[in-house]
Amino acid sequence: MAEAKLRSFVEVPRDSHFPIQNLPFGVFRRKSQPEDPPRPAVAIGGFALDLASVSAAGLFDGPVLSGSPCFRQETLNMFLGMGRPAWKEARATLQKILSADEPVLRDNEALRKNCLVPMSDAEMLLPITVGDYTDFFCSVHHARNCGFIFRGPQTPVNPNWFHLPVGYHGRASSVIISGTDIIRPRGQSHPTASSQPSFGPSKKLDFELEMAAIVGPGNELGKPISIDNAEDHIFGLVVMNDWSARDIQAWETIPLGPFLGKSFSTSVSPWIVTLDALKPFACEAPKQEPEPLPYLAEKNHINYDIPLEAWIKPKEQSDPSVVTKTNFKHMYWTVTQQLAHHTVNGCNLRPGDMFATGTLSGPEPDSLGCLLEITWNGQKEISVGNSIRKFLEDGDEVILTACCKGEDYNVGFGTCTGKILPALP
Repeated sequence: MAEAKLRSFVEVPRDSHFPIQNLPFGVFRRKSQPEDPPRPAVAIGGFALDLASVSAAGLFDGPVLSGSPCFRQETLNMFLGMGRPAWKEARATLQKILSADEPVLRDNEALRKNCLVPMSDAEMLLPITVGDYTDFFCSVHHARNCGFIFRGPQTPVNPNWFHLPVGYHGRASSVIISGTDIIRPRGQSHPTASSQPSFGPSKKLDFELEMAAIVGPGNELGKPISIDNAEDHIFGLVVMNDWSARDIQAWETIPLGPFLGKSFSTSVSPWIVTLDALKPFACEAPKQEPEPLPYLAEKNHINYDIPLEAWIKPKEQSDPSVVTKTNFKHMYWTVTQQLAHHTVNGCNLRPGDMFATGTLSGPEPDSLGCLLEITWNGQKEISVGNSIRKFLEDGDEVILTACCKGEDYNVGFGTCTGKILPALP
């Protein structure tokens, strides 16, 4: 049966992000059993399918996963490191046991109740141990807008940008799961006139609508991953908010790039959507001029058609308002090019490493991926429901979401959220 026609015995609403065609991976703990260790899962409708219980029942019986302890771990790192054969086998097994015409779970009430945990009883946790985190800068629209804001119209995009995916090493320790509160950071900002730099809470706190790729098998130190093999080293994608303190960032960033303005928090959505689930939404990536150097030239130059949205729920309002709608397909440098470039010097990646796209802005005024662009660095105000904003205020909640639209199903990422708390005294 074609995957698009698959149906699960679990009732999945038409607008759900998590039909049987998706099956994103995450890690959870039962709220009703907080003493139990975290467990890997996939999302199906309104349930988390407990993979430790599925494994204990002997349902992973293929040649790669049979007897494997990978789903008895507290993170997905071991499973990620097993590579595409394990990922494909797991996906095929899970789609089989969840399908409407397969009785193994459907007709075994005790096993079904043990394996299917209502989302209301699932506390979602960071699904991976992030060893390293790299942030790229791969949207040409974002790069151009930032250049205009900070350098003027003469050279909005630096010449190297069109030859390589520009990036910097972020802070893995402050990668956090969606729903974690964000304490407003403090730091130095630009001096005014002849004064010294000011110090205090950031006055230009911003969100960045991004996605991040999760690394599967890594590479040995000194041995690059070729562009032709890069896809096999990427397990899937998450939605990411790389929170930014624009005033701190602007003062510190010359000459070595972002530091304290970015490292205070980076939020990720709890479910990792696999590249296999995204394949039906593959699309041609933007044409690159000049042509990339041979190590970045890929036979299949593809992105994915993933609509993204950012919403803000002001502290004084009960409902959020959408502030931008954009799409992953606009990204200039693909995730496979990012990975190949990251390793071309011999840098070794490891399972669970994460690299992000940078802010995903589109070409239209309503498709800009951060407040820096939307308000042109605070030069104009925007309406958010009944409120006015230039940057984020204490009590504001930011909600990012992404969802691919199929003919009869969605492949979605859920949400990535965070609420701003006041700076520490």
